[in-house]
Amino acid sequence: MSLTPDEQRTLAKVAGLMIPASARHRVPGADDPAIQADIVKSLGRDTADMRTALARLNALVGGGFADRPPAAQEAAAAAFRAEGGTNLAVLTRCILLCYYRDDRVMISLGMEPRPPFPKGHVLEQGDWSLLDPVRKRPKMWRDAS
Repeated sequence: MSLTPDEQRTLAKVAGLMIPASARHRVPGADDPAIQADIVKSLGRDTADMRTALARLNALVGGGFADRPPAAQEAAAAAFRAEGGTNLAVLTRCILLCYYRDDRVMISLGMEPRPPFPKGHVLEQGDWSLLDPVRKRPKMWRDAS
């Protein structure tokens, strides 16, 4: 089950609103065709929730989100963001995951465009005491025996 052409157009428009292209940082927007293709290809089990999210955006503008003026798109996106919920979370997660794995975006962040393993990535050391509240929590699992 994939997205229809209209759903893909809506996805591209909302993705472009979320993350527009930046000439200053030399990165594409999330509406870039390569990033959009990656999102659609990667949906898997999230397809139904994504379709519901896109339908909600269309409903908020009275249909045809992708064909509405930018101001109407922005208002619908803001209303959808204010509603929150699972479908918004799926839409946001799918867009962000695919955007930040694009080679052009990784390079703009000063990172080598490669998988994190087997080489890993160096993280600067931080304040490990920030984990103390987590360490103090009671055990939330049962031992496998």
